[in-house]
Amino acid sequence: MQSADVSGGKNRFQVRKLEITDKSKGFIELLQQLSVCDSVSNKQFEERFLELNSYGDDHIVCVIEDDRSGKIIATGSIFIEKKFLRNCGKVGHIEDVVVDASARGMQLGKKIIKFLTDHAHAVGCYKVILDCSLGNKAFYEKCGLKQKGIHMTTYFV
Repeated sequence: MQSADVSGGKNRFQVRKLEITDKSKGFIELLQQLSVCDSVSNKQFEERFLELNSYGDDHIVCVIEDDRSGKIIATGSIFIEKKFLRNCGKVGHIEDVVVDASARGMQLGKKIIKFLTDHAHAVGCYKVILDCSLGNKAFYEKCGLKQKGIHMTTYFV
């Protein structure tokens, strides 16, 4: 799954996999709208990009680039967990979904989630899961996800 036209034929907003040149298009600054994301050097970005790229379909970072401004305005990622449960099944974990503040309300988040869930389905996952804040629950429900269980965490830093 390389890219998907999600603009109704206009090609303005296309979901695609992250490219190594996307750092210069505001990718890190976009992530800073989501959580703590200190500056990342070009070398660090390239090393992490190549590492994630080496996982093939088991770790995908997708983006939407505004073809008018050349800026990355939405992103999300998924990694595939291989399990012993469910006949050695697979689970997709969606992470780091964010849409630029200036582009919210344009259905770009839904397009990111669809791209990621379609990928999980295509590689044989039996489910997709994600963690979100209570404030984002309604958005993810509109994307077809349902609340199940509770989230627990431990931070080391």
